Amino acid sequence: MSQEPRLVQGNEACAEGAIYAGMSFYAGYPITPSTEIAEILARRLPQVGGKFIQMEDEIASMAAVVGASLTGAKSMTATSGPGFSLKQENIGFACMAEIPCVVVNVQRLGPSTGVATAPAQGDVMQARWGTHGDHPIIALTPSSVREAFDLTVKAFNLAEKFRIPVIILMDEVVGHMREKVILPEPGELPIYDRNKLSCQREDYYPYRAELNQAPPMAAFGAGYRYHVTGLYHDEDGFATEKPEIIDRLLKRLHQKVLSNLDEIIAYQRDNIEAARLVVISYGGTSRAVNRAVKLAREEGYQVGTFRPQTIWPFPGEQVARLAEEGKKLLVAEMNCGQMLLEVERVIRGRTEVYSCLQADGELIRPETILKKIREVY
Repeated sequence: MSQEPRLVQGNEACAEGAIYAGMSFYAGYPITPSTEIAEILARRLPQVGGKFIQMEDEIASMAAVVGASLTGAKSMTATSGPGFSLKQENIGFACMAEIPCVVVNVQRLGPSTGVATAPAQGDVMQARWGTHGDHPIIALTPSSVREAFDLTVKAFNLAEKFRIPVIILMDEVVGHMREKVILPEPGELPIYDRNKLSCQREDYYPYRAELNQAPPMAAFGAGYRYHVTGLYHDEDGFATEKPEIIDRLLKRLHQKVLSNLDEIIAYQRDNIEAARLVVISYGGTSRAVNRAVKLAREEGYQVGTFRPQTIWPFPGEQVARLAEEGKKLLVAEMNCGQMLLEVERVIRGRTEVYSCLQADGELIRPETILKKIREVY
């Protein structure tokens, strides 16, 4: 990387961030507005000794990513809403089998094929609950080109440390915008590599760990006995129907995330202390919010902003604190109110919650948000 400023696209920053993090395998299938990630990595990965493969569909792409990760490779795929739906079964498999990987979803307007390259943020709840059953998930959402790079690096670090699929929930606005950025030199950002095994091969239990931990992971072909299944399993990795073993595994899958929220959750607050109204937004919408809030403050309105960078686990404690401080809340997003529901859930009626929602394939304009600020202030 060069310390000289570069004009970089969001999707390009994501691809470069993945290489920076040590990704060595990518499998995917072209779909707008994520296609540039695949195009760039098809060229860049061979330059750094990695492997790129275009699969026949999104189901196979996710399966290939899971398989590559089992061999020890940091692995990633990228898609948009329709492809994200197809990946869900294998994302669930990765959750159960604790296989680290990164899934980029550059959201577009849905449902179904929707509008191919129109911005939207309609996959928030799918990122959390897209696959069946109770399962933990981590999802990060950048709002700038540099953040697309940084959060991709963080996504790999979290995936490897906690042995979990991590979703980068971008949107078309961030994926396709270009900004002048300085990308970091190697060594500037921390890189987490998979835990190395310290035990003898005969002493290895692939799923033995404390309740708040992910177990060390052996690579296929390294000589360790390692059974993988999507069924509930014991410490050996073999299927079980014993309720006490099932209960402990499900609790551990959740606790390895819930016990480490301070490390996982990230957010930005601005002008909160004196604010009477706080606008909550994320991704591309937050850029329009920043402009609207700037104009509102120039008009004398005491308005602050709260922007989750980690969208799952949701920063509920931090949002609840805003209500406890007596702030009114305004949620702005490009859907019919998916994060709004989560905000209302954690607020529990302790303050007034308003919304500025739009799902027509266009970015919410600052003027629209400013008008809403005036109405609810």
